[in-house]
Amino acid sequence: MADVPLLRCFVDGQWLETPQRFSNINPVNGQLISQVCEADAATVERAVQAANRASQETWKTLTAQERAALLHRIADGIEQRFDDFVLAEVMDTGRPVHQARSLDVARGIANFRTFADLVKTGASDMYEGSAPDGAKVINYVTRKPLGTVGIISPWNLPLLLLTWKVAPALAMGNCVVVKPSEETPSSATLLAEVIQAVGLPHGVFNLVHGFGPDSAGEYLSTHPGIAAITFTGESRTGTTIMKAAAEGVKEVSFELGGKNAAVVFADADFEAAAAGVMRSSFTNSGQVCLCSERVYVERPIFERFVAELKQRCEKLVLDYPDAPDVDMGPLVSLQHRDKVLSYYQLAREEGATIVAGGSVPVFGDERDQGAYVQPTILTGLPDTARCMREEIFGPVCHVSPFDTEDEVIHRVNDSAYGLAACVWTTHLSRAHRVASQFETGIVWVNTWFTRDLRTPFGGTKLSGLGREGGRYSLDFYSEISTICIKL
Repeated sequence: MADVPLLRCFVDGQWLETPQRFSNINPVNGQLISQVCEADAATVERAVQAANRASQETWKTLTAQERAALLHRIADGIEQRFDDFVLAEVMDTGRPVHQARSLDVARGIANFRTFADLVKTGASDMYEGSAPDGAKVINYVTRKPLGTVGIISPWNLPLLLLTWKVAPALAMGNCVVVKPSEETPSSATLLAEVIQAVGLPHGVFNLVHGFGPDSAGEYLSTHPGIAAITFTGESRTGTTIMKAAAEGVKEVSFELGGKNAAVVFADADFEAAAAGVMRSSFTNSGQVCLCSERVYVERPIFERFVAELKQRCEKLVLDYPDAPDVDMGPLVSLQHRDKVLSYYQLAREEGATIVAGGSVPVFGDERDQGAYVQPTILTGLPDTARCMREEIFGPVCHVSPFDTEDEVIHRVNDSAYGLAACVWTTHLSRAHRVASQFETGIVWVNTWFTRDLRTPFGGTKLSGLGREGGRYSLDFYSEISTICIKL
């Protein structure tokens, strides 16, 4: 395998090879993309020590303006290697090239620029008051870096979600040790190359590849030298990390799973709602934590809406990522495909009607060795069914009728998760009324996946803990203190 690229760890400004390797597989055709160096405990230890040293000696001593300038240079570096990042994202995930170009890499650039600008213009709270003796008192808030932040990022939107965490952490003066998903190591490695070229001080950004238990993820989340951990991924993994973080009373921010709902009222713009539900259910083959797996449609338009979704679903094109008309690529891995297919089978056993899809496409070429599944629409399940309660994380939605506002609000909230919801209606008062009663971190009205990066983001219940985005990220990645002065 001499001609197969080797992805190394990046620690203290140096590229490190480790003896243990794992394979990075292309989900389009099952072929080997690269070999990846798995970080052992000693490598993670070295990374944390380097980050802590850089935190004390160099990085936090820079002004906010100096750090912001370097973050802008990182954004410029990604932009200069735009096509390389697109290729890395497409090879690791199989997603359509047009999505990687318009969403993933573009958003990675925007993350660095947004948080660079925010930290330059960030304001602080100040209050004037008086002491019991009548003397004037001023209280003001300061924000200092936490130190070293452990960042564990997922495979579904690798560069987007990694930079969403790295950018504000660095902007606030923290150093980071990053562990990307073992499924998608390529764009994180490219980011390390860009950061090295930009010339950040050694130890500010460290990259360790590996898995979770008994690997880099566990070594990082349990390390006493880590001040905070931010994680995006499965709720069960978040629970494990939280238990580890409790030992050292570490700051944590979790964006976890979701069983998100879309609600379509009879007065909605029918075409816009149908297109919106298709997008929110099948974008990135359903592998977005914000995708709609539960769709509730007001009864007068239910049959028509299901028929429209079926027609649109059966027209979706599954193809190579660079095909000009491709709508969907494969799932991230054969293992994940098996999980999604097991839910398709479970849906049948629970009595669902398969309106569209429900199986594996047959291409007659190398794609049959990949991780493709058909986009699938279900109906007929009660809200108590496992397929209605558990996150599937694939290209699937279940469509149910409803009759009243109160009913659908209760059904949307009757979930262990609370990440996102969508409402489709032309009734302004209803939009405000219904959206405000959903127990979710974000509600979209007549749109999906549209959000200003300055607003807070996160989930409730099993969908997460804490908020990031805008000044909320700057707060999480800071130690906030109050200074009180009696004049």
